[in-house]
Amino acid sequence: MSVIIPAYNSMPELTRCVTSVMEQTLGPDEIEIIAVDDGSTDGTGPELDRLARACSRMRVVHQPNSGGAGGPRNTGLDLAGGDYVFFLDSDDYLGPDALRRMVAMADENRTDVVLGKMVSVGGRAVPTAVFSHNQPRTDIFSSAAYRTLGCWKLFRRSLIERLGLRFPPYRNCEDKPFTAAAYLNADGISVVADYDCYYSRNRQNGNNLTLTAADLVHRMDGTRLCFETVARYLDPGPRRDRIMRRHVEWELCGPLRALLPRESERRAREHFYPQFRQWARSYVTDGLFRSLTPPDRLIVHLLRTDRFEDLMAVARNAKEDAARGNVVDKGRVYWSHPFFRDPAKAVPDACFDVTDHIPVHHELAEVAWTGDGDVLRLTGHARIESLGPLQPTTRLVLRPNGFRHPDIHVPATVGTARHPGDDPAAGFTVDVDLRTVDAGAPLGDGLWDVHLDVRAQGASRTVRLRNTTTDTDGRRPTPPQRQLTRGVRPGEEPATVRPSFTAHGHFSLDVRRPGAGAASPVTEVAWDASRRATLVVSGQLTDEAAGPRPTTLRAAADRGTVREVPLLYAQDDSRSFTGRMPVRKLRPGRWTLTLRTDAPGCHLPVPAPQELPGTRWLRASRLGRPYYAKPLRNGRQGALMLRVAPIRLVAAVRRRLG
Repeated sequence: MSVIIPAYNSMPELTRCVTSVMEQTLGPDEIEIIAVDDGSTDGTGPELDRLARACSRMRVVHQPNSGGAGGPRNTGLDLAGGDYVFFLDSDDYLGPDALRRMVAMADENRTDVVLGKMVSVGGRAVPTAVFSHNQPRTDIFSSAAYRTLGCWKLFRRSLIERLGLRFPPYRNCEDKPFTAAAYLNADGISVVADYDCYYSRNRQNGNNLTLTAADLVHRMDGTRLCFETVARYLDPGPRRDRIMRRHVEWELCGPLRALLPRESERRAREHFYPQFRQWARSYVTDGLFRSLTPPDRLIVHLLRTDRFEDLMAVARNAKEDAARGNVVDKGRVYWSHPFFRDPAKAVPDACFDVTDHIPVHHELAEVAWTGDGDVLRLTGHARIESLGPLQPTTRLVLRPNGFRHPDIHVPATVGTARHPGDDPAAGFTVDVDLRTVDAGAPLGDGLWDVHLDVRAQGASRTVRLRNTTTDTDGRRPTPPQRQLTRGVRPGEEPATVRPSFTAHGHFSLDVRRPGAGAASPVTEVAWDASRRATLVVSGQLTDEAAGPRPTTLRAAADRGTVREVPLLYAQDDSRSFTGRMPVRKLRPGRWTLTLRTDAPGCHLPVPAPQELPGTRWLRASRLGRPYYAKPLRNGRQGALMLRVAPIRLVAAVRRRLG
């Protein structure tokens, strides 16, 4: 692989940067270092030459100053010969095992871009959301990867050359269009989050380009190219809006609010304002507009309606106006901005509506069985920021996951405090009688996600209940599963209720009867990283579970065809199992996934994951016709259902061409 280091007046940070590559565990024979001295005057060039004398795999190029990091990166790309390329800024450095881990992730998952966890040194801002957990294979629509467009990533060089990617000659924002184009065309993205790969730091002399070229004049060309890149590779629609939103927030509204007031009135009006207005009119659709926060909606509205003076007033007073608080009217919450319902300004209320954006602080503190065991008591606290105490109309919402059923609402008792010192105004308690909760009937079979409809001052926000408290083993304690012994019709088996928390702390209830499938032990459903058309189902038998043992992963078609594969239990843990279903061997149709057990006629559902993507493959035949498998959300008893079908090439081409 090739590590490209652009360097300009990079002393003294340069030495640690280069040696961090030389000391990689991937091994010197696997890495070529291409360092490009971009006309430095502080000793950077001689230091690179000195380091190269000790490393046969290091090449140094000296060139006249180009004015930005893009030029030397392009020089390095023209010389690179590795299968992968990594761009390392000369003031930063790598963790010793970074490149080995990233290359292994790309090789194992056949992905084109790998993000390694970034660490701040000396207070420099780094992205964090995308690094919450390892992601072997994802994309920009299923992760937070697109929130970070810096080029400090591992790229498959064949992707770069296929697209003809090079960095534009800008002093700032030159890497964003490059990374955006790579993301939008990548065959998979990986994230290494369990190791500190990239250490980002500010230079001692303070001459980082992000600091010395932060003015609008250095940003506009890169911003324009960002918008054009997204429009080039994505068709109009919700997917494009989702990606465009990042640029509207970070490259349009943010710089306009922070930097435009620094310019002279004439330069702001004649040079920058027309460009901002063009982007707002060309790329902000009505759907994207509705997804923006109110401060950004207000800016976009003023740009669309060509109101320069009002826009400048909003930008100049942005910090002061952000702290003005909210007002509630007819169940909606509005930002109390000076323009709100000012007849002279005539700005629509939608530009100030914060109802869907105002933060809700909540925590599910305790879950326990009460009474005779059929009543589940949930205790916690919740509040809508700045709106005062909970209203008595606050209620719990049981929402079906993967099957059709109306939401079930359960009243909450508010004004309760779990511990002395807790705020009673934010406390709530809900008793869920599972025998009668569904309009007098027991809670039906299936996976039920638990939400809370939080109400204050007539406003309402519904949030997924969660618990962030864990025990010493990192697990969230939950009460054991129970059987509903009451409310059972004659001859009907009692239901088993299994409370559980997801990896993110969200609370759910899994309700099953033996005849309809007991509580599912499945913990993960994902596509095999190396064989895309193979579905991997993993599970764990719990200590509390006392039911039939799953033995087989079963796919049943609507037409009656069945395909089964055995479950393999781990040798060192007889409770952990894995099943691998080769979906490429399934005939076209709809297939329901279950686990067959050692009890006759007993099948456990494979739950439908919230974010399982579809997959594609070429059918093994002379013509190699492409097929796809897509998860459906209406499987019986909450079980995962897959649609398998050939891709209709003519229709796909027509959609592509619009």
